Amino acid sequence: MTSLLLLPGDGIGPEVTAQSRRILDALALPGLSVSEAPFGGASIDAHGVPLTAETEAAALASTAVLMGAVGGPKWADVAYDRRPEAGLLRLRAAMNVFANLRPARCFAALAPASTLKPEVIEGLDILFVRELVGGVYFGVPRGIETLANGERRGFNTQSYTTSEIRRVATTAFELARVRSGRVCSVEKANVMESGVLWREEVTRLRDERFPDIELSHMYADNCAMQLVKAPRQFDIILTDNLFGDLLSDLAAMSTGSLGMLPSAALGEAGRPGLYEPIHGSAPDIAGQGIANPCASVLSLAMALRYSLGAAEVADRVEAAVEAALDAGARTRDLGGALTTAGMGDAILSKLAG
Repeated sequence: MTSLLLLPGDGIGPEVTAQSRRILDALALPGLSVSEAPFGGASIDAHGVPLTAETEAAALASTAVLMGAVGGPKWADVAYDRRPEAGLLRLRAAMNVFANLRPARCFAALAPASTLKPEVIEGLDILFVRELVGGVYFGVPRGIETLANGERRGFNTQSYTTSEIRRVATTAFELARVRSGRVCSVEKANVMESGVLWREEVTRLRDERFPDIELSHMYADNCAMQLVKAPRQFDIILTDNLFGDLLSDLAAMSTGSLGMLPSAALGEAGRPGLYEPIHGSAPDIAGQGIANPCASVLSLAMALRYSLGAAEVADRVEAAVEAALDAGARTRDLGGALTTAGMGDAILSKLAG
């Protein structure tokens, strides 16, 4: 028996997750139980906290977790440690999902939708491996304080240990062995000591355990430029929490829309994975039924592949999304007019076919 916990969350999260649930219902996978729980702002409204102990326990007991999105202006004035986003950070830490896989793939049918020239973007297939539970988002001390002269100071801590770097780098190198055998490690070793340590430990690990992998290094600012100039030079990009957050969003728009990109967050073998579209809660369009559900559906495919032991089913889901796009199915972010449910219908028709 395997189990999938759905955390639809806020904004467009419930709308896109509903389409993934329709895909699951159509697949009718034997031995899979599906449950749902409030999360983020929805959990604040219902229980006063973004992540309840019950939801955390359910996530840790599941085989995989599929999230929608969290946050929105409604909760902007909530104390920082009780905001929807704080619940997501706590869930990631509790699940210890340290390796965030963010594929940036340009479907052939969507090359014209990119802001980059088709000859630059066609065939793009980058996999970002982002460290997810360390770095500046989790480092301490952090806070805002008032100095003796009356000024206020905000501070955060960027910190990594050898073991934190090596475990996510191991994931990147292992994935490279089933892709092109190339990894580009990205940091700012020229100005940050944490970057120096990152470069040293990644290089040492490659030399010790993965001599067959071609490893290169690049500063994060140069990587941002190269992702716009010549993105197809990359296969796997390994980087830390902050740079991975920024660079993968940059690459996402190169593929045509943020609404197309899924993600997987993985930890130790045998532990549940956390899957989510990388788009946010998009409160400006929430409730209108026009959000693109493809990233959620493709996140479901990643859950099928990496946690639920159903790689062939994952292939079917991904092929159905691509076939729907090839047939002209487009939501508004892709220049079309389909509703969220309409795109779900298009994917389901190709899945059935």
